[in-house]
Amino acid sequence: MQGSKLYCGNLSYSVTNTQLEELFVQYGEVKSVNIIEGKGFGFVEMGSTDEAEKAKEALNGTDFDGRTMRVDEAQPPRNRERRDNRRY
Repeated sequence: MQGSKLYCGNLSYSVTNTQLEELFVQYGEVKSVNIIEGKGFGFVEMGSTDEAEKAKEALNGTDFDGRTMRVDEAQPPRNRERRDNRRY
């Protein structure tokens, strides 16, 4: 892994930032947690790359709040072209 920021997918919509932080703090320092409301995913930034790797290996594919969580290294956002040819 190159970074310490993790993508967390397939989350229950009821999961809170606090719940996710409590889960990840077992693997090291949690710098930030950001759940994207209504989307079922979020991001957790760990204190170091090693801590992020440990958390990823331990939590990817595990059950969390009734769903199988996906944990992977976060990728930078892709540039999306804006399309103005919408039809109504």
